[in-house]
Amino acid sequence: MTEAPDITASPEPPSYPMRRTCPYEVPDGYRELRERPAPGKVRLPSGKLAWAVTRYEDVKAMLGDNRFSSDLRHPGFPLLMDHQVPAPEFSTSLVGMDPPEHTLARRAVASDFTPRSVERLRPRVQEIVDEYVDRLMEGPRPADLVDAFANPVPLLVICELIGVPFDDRDFFLRISFTVMNATTPEAGARGMAELMGYMDKLVTDKEREPTDDVIGRLAARRGEPGVPDHRDLVAMAFMLLMAGHETPANIIGLGAMLLLDRPDLRKALRDDPSRWPAAIDELLRFFTIAEIGNSRVALADVELGGVRIGAGEGVLGLTVGANRDPERFPDPDVFDIDRVDRRHLAFGHGAHQCLGQHLVRIELEVALATLFARIPELRLAEPVEALRFKEEHVNYGLHALPVTW
Repeated sequence: MTEAPDITASPEPPSYPMRRTCPYEVPDGYRELRERPAPGKVRLPSGKLAWAVTRYEDVKAMLGDNRFSSDLRHPGFPLLMDHQVPAPEFSTSLVGMDPPEHTLARRAVASDFTPRSVERLRPRVQEIVDEYVDRLMEGPRPADLVDAFANPVPLLVICELIGVPFDDRDFFLRISFTVMNATTPEAGARGMAELMGYMDKLVTDKEREPTDDVIGRLAARRGEPGVPDHRDLVAMAFMLLMAGHETPANIIGLGAMLLLDRPDLRKALRDDPSRWPAAIDELLRFFTIAEIGNSRVALADVELGGVRIGAGEGVLGLTVGANRDPERFPDPDVFDIDRVDRRHLAFGHGAHQCLGQHLVRIELEVALATLFARIPELRLAEPVEALRFKEEHVNYGLHALPVTW
C-alpha cells in the first residue's frame, strides 16, 4: 500500500463540486483526479476535506463495503453544507441509514419498486406523458421543455405513487429546487424545514386515514415489525419525493437536449424503437447527474485505491468520473447506444443502490420516446452553447430548454 499524495499540503486542494465547461464532458478536474496514482482529497463548500474516488473499480468497491457508512449524522460525513443534516426531530431516511436499520426500512417498501410492480405503472406513466405532450403542443412556441414537460411529468408520477395531492405540485416544484440547489445555509435550512413540516403533516393525515399509496399503506401497518415508525416514514416520504422527481426530471431535459442535437440518434431510434432501453441506459451512464448520494464516511481504516483512508474520514464516490473510466468503458466520452457493457454506476451499487431505478427507466423511456414520436419536428430554439446548466448544484441538469416545432 502506498501513501496518498499529500495534496492537502498545497495552498488549496481542488474544490468540489467542479464545473462542466461542456455539457457532454465530465467536470473540469475529474480526469486529473482519475489520472493521479492514487485518490486524493478535495475541499467541500463547507470548508471540510474529503477523499475523492473516481475510478470505476474503486467507487464500486467502496459502495459495496460496509466499512463505509451512509450515516449523515456522523461528524466525518462529507456533506457539501452542514445544513443538509436533518433536524433532530426527523430521521435521516434510507439514504442516510446503515444496516440493520436500512435493511428493515428498505424491505418495508421494496415490493412497490420491483420491476414487476413498476411495470404495472407504465400505462399511467404513458397517460401522464401524453397529457403533458398535449399541453406542450397546445401552448405557445417557443416553449421551455424543462418547465412544460421534464419537471411536471416525474413530479406527478411520484406524487401519485406516494400519495401527495396533485394540487400541491407547484409547492413541490419550488421547494425541491430550493432544497437541492440552495446557495446559502439559511436558504437550505428554511427549505428543508418547510418540506419536512409538510411531510410530517402528510404522514400524520395518512396515519389517521390510510390511503392506497406507498406511504398510506405503510402508515396503515404502523407498529408491525419492520415497518418504519412515524419519524422514519416522514424521512422516507421526503427521500422518495426528492429522488423520484429530481433525477428523472434532469435526465429527461438533458436527454432531450442531446437527441435534439444529434439527428442521427433520433433517426436510429425512430427506425428501431426497440433500442430505446439501451439509449436510456447510455444516457444514464453518459450524464450520471446524481453522484452525491454515493458519499460515505469510513468507520475503520480501509485501503482503497492503494491508499489508507482513516476511520472518520469522508469519501466522495464520484460516479460521473467512474462512468467515464476508460479502463471500464471503451471510448467512454462517446455516446453509444450499441455499447455492450451497460453496467454503469448511475444508480449506485451495493445495499444503497437506487430503490426506484426501474421506475426511473420506465419514466425516461416513455417520456422521451413519446415526445419524439409525437413531435418529430421538435427542434432546439437556442444552440446548446447558449443554454444555462445547473453547474454547481447537487444534481446536474438544465435550467431551461427552449424548443419549437
